[in-house]
Amino acid sequence: MVFCKNSLALFFLLSLACQILPLNAQDSPQDYLNAHNQARAAVGVGPMTWDNNVAAFARNYANQRAGDCNLVHSSNRPYGENLAKSSGNVSGKDAVKMWVDERAYYNYNSNSCAAGKQCGHYTQVVWHNSVLLGCAKMKRNNEGTFIGCNNDPPGNFDGKRPY
Repeated sequence: MVFCKNSLALFFLLSLACQILPLNAQDSPQDYLNAHNQARAAVGVGPMTWDNNVAAFARNYANQRAGDCNLVHSSNRPYGENLAKSSGNVSGKDAVKMWVDERAYYNYNSNSCAAGKQCGHYTQVVWHNSVLLGCAKMKRNNEGTFIGCNNDPPGNFDGKRPY
């Protein structure tokens, strides 16, 4: 019986280790949309709109990362996906900025990233066919923040330009 009580207590503590945060300043659906749509407008791509179904997928996946908060993409996802992790309390707006800052490494003419650099998060943000967006934020108790945004339809297809 002691094992059972200890296991239940451990389960309870682990379940509290990560929690989905309510959307606060710079974490509202409109904040995520504004950050995405500003980057999209800069390259002539139309705006996205918030979708509660896509957001529910992002929330569900953030819950699945509650045990470790690692940046591991969801498997068999129907959406495009960008993930961010910080040791502090990064805002959704700042996470999108990190992705968009990869624009400096993207060469439109060659449709490639600079050697040794990543730019796929940026190209996912500005993917011209993606029109729906949903995001979720999770904060581990004093251990950092996990943010996931999903786009529908997905992008980043080999050999295709984002815009």
